[in-house]
Amino acid sequence: MHNRSDQFSKNLLRDGLSLVSAAETEVEVLAATQKIDVYSVPDPARQAERAAMGLLGELSAEPSLFEPFHRTPSLRQIRHCLRKQLTWHHELERRARSAAGSVVPDEDAAAPPQPAVHFPALVVIGPGRPETVLDAYRCEPVQPGVHQAVPGLAMRVVVLAELPRTRATLLLRLLGSGRLLREAVADLAALSDDAWEKSVAAPLLVHFRLGTQEPTIDEEDDVSAEIRAWFEEYKQQLRAEAQKEGRAEEAARAVLTALRVRGIAVPDVARERILAEKNTEILERWHERAVVAASLAEVLDGPS
Repeated sequence: MHNRSDQFSKNLLRDGLSLVSAAETEVEVLAATQKIDVYSVPDPARQAERAAMGLLGELSAEPSLFEPFHRTPSLRQIRHCLRKQLTWHHELERRARSAAGSVVPDEDAAAPPQPAVHFPALVVIGPGRPETVLDAYRCEPVQPGVHQAVPGLAMRVVVLAELPRTRATLLLRLLGSGRLLREAVADLAALSDDAWEKSVAAPLLVHFRLGTQEPTIDEEDDVSAEIRAWFEEYKQQLRAEAQKEGRAEEAARAVLTALRVRGIAVPDVARERILAEKNTEILERWHERAVVAASLAEVLDGPS
């Protein structure tokens, strides 16, 4: 996975899963020249947060390999993922034995008990329905857009085109392209500014979709004018917030300067309070008081 869409997919999954898991990308499978796109180990202390994440939270309830595809995966590609899964489990067992201090026994000695290692699940994500894959592994639908492979094979296949258009599936639908992506971005833009999905996805969308002026080569990278308008609005909000923080910091420094000129001592606690204040109206009021105040109390605690 080397193009921007693939990198966006891995980063979005990693950042979303990092809210409730220990998630990392490009995990090397040492026994073969393979890398897991995203490997996630759930944090037991964040079960409540994971439950609020919708479908992605459900899929990350156990140690899992996430393998997103920009196009519908073929049977050959799925077999490649299954090799990663098996090889990674072998590597986890090796690490567990090493951590437990297990040694290879003599031929006549009884084999020591092996550390229990949870077999990681495989979650394959693609835009379309991979009929050959679903048939080969006797996958059955367990919910709209999610198919479970035959018992004994810890694999689920997520078909983005089949997911319902709900908030519970939003972060996964952002991995799609074309109409799927446009709808998902529209749903993301409609959320409140403090929505966790926005904090995870919006910066990545801006970075990977509009963060460069390089010409696109994939038609899936073309986004609608509406989406571009939302991106521009989001970037303007980021710039405005940065400018606001800059003005607040400047105003706070002005308050401290006025107090210093007046010869008023400012303890560390009060200095931190002034520098931490982001409301410019409050800072301006403090500055007006500091110019004529005889004590710090008159500045911070005086009448409005």
